[in-house]
Amino acid sequence: MKFFKSRIFFTIILFLAISLPAAFAEGNRDFMRETGKINVVVAVILVIFLGIVWYLVRLERKLTKLEHQTKDDQ
Repeated sequence: MKFFKSRIFFTIILFLAISLPAAFAEGNRDFMRETGKINVVVAVILVIFLGIVWYLVRLERKLTKLEHQTKDDQ
């Protein structure tokens, strides 16, 4: 159940991460597309987001492993 809640949380964050830059960049959309820098911006945001998700998944696995170890010790 805990995994399901965290999955919903990350899904919501993903949708926000995709929609918020589009909402704020309406005025500069043409400039960024004409100069070709929009691809760089999207790539950087994607790399940062994927790095954070990877770190959190790794951290969750480590914490789950530690929780199981402490239950076994008791």
